Amino acid sequence: MTSLAEPGMQYGHCRANDGCKLAFQTSLPIGGEAKADSRYGKCMLLLHGFSGSSQYFTRNFAVLSKNHWVVAPDMRGHGNSDRTRGGYHVARLAADLRGLVAYLRNSRPGAEKTNIVPVGCSIGAAVLWTYVELFGCDDFQGFVFVDQAPLQDRSPFDKWDASKAHLGCFDEASMQAAQQDWIHHSADAHRGLVLSCLGYRYAPEPKTDDLSEERRQRDEEFFTRISAQCDQTWLARLLADHTRYDHREAIEDITVPTLVIASRRTGCFPLEGMEETVRRVESRRPGLARMSIFDSGHWLFYEDPDRFNSEIVDFVNHCLT
Repeated sequence: MTSLAEPGMQYGHCRANDGCKLAFQTSLPIGGEAKADSRYGKCMLLLHGFSGSSQYFTRNFAVLSKNHWVVAPDMRGHGNSDRTRGGYHVARLAADLRGLVAYLRNSRPGAEKTNIVPVGCSIGAAVLWTYVELFGCDDFQGFVFVDQAPLQDRSPFDKWDASKAHLGCFDEASMQAAQQDWIHHSADAHRGLVLSCLGYRYAPEPKTDDLSEERRQRDEEFFTRISAQCDQTWLARLLADHTRYDHREAIEDITVPTLVIASRRTGCFPLEGMEETVRRVESRRPGLARMSIFDSGHWLFYEDPDRFNSEIVDFVNHCLT
């Protein structure tokens, strides 16, 4: 089922180097309809998480696009992008992203440079770390990584244990169990994702949270509908690649300003695991990375959009000055 663009956005499409049609939402027109606008020079690239889509950012587009060009792709296998038989690898998603970046720069009006700061949420962060490993940092002026540790599995290398790894999918057995849930009990898997990714569901605080049934039902319907659009077996195979992929050394090659955003009430990672990204960047370039901690869940851009939007705008402006 094709999704409509969010208010103020429009859908565009490009082709990956294997022919896969990639959809993306853009706040400014591209191609023949584009007219000169200074915002084309300042691009925020919003990357959704596993089983998500660009619709995840429904509470962010309006504010972020006031003074910037906002682009949010639907990754291969997600949203309005094509479903391919293969391609369920983080490296394939990074190659798709590189093609999109080139397409955007070639499709905007004028000859001025387009400065891009990507915001990678969950697996979107993993896609960016893989991009750095394969293609370097030259295409970007900064990075934002949202609520993702550089390795989901526990590992004997560098003492990567339960204090840093994913809370629920952290070894071969737990990953295979998750795969079976996504394939054979997908509706339950979608609801489980909501439970672990919304802070007021995972770690409710009755004195301050809105715990109404209306909110609970609205949010659950929103996220489960997006997850249900994907091929569940394809997602399960992507999950295997994502869970095993170790990005720690690649992060050390980052050469541009970096903001790590994490949350206290996420059901995905301990804070210490997400702090590792800052430590790795700063191991070679002290002062280049910092961390911001939210009191919400994994989908903090949805739960706390005002703070998220403000911090993203401030950081992007910092990167572009």
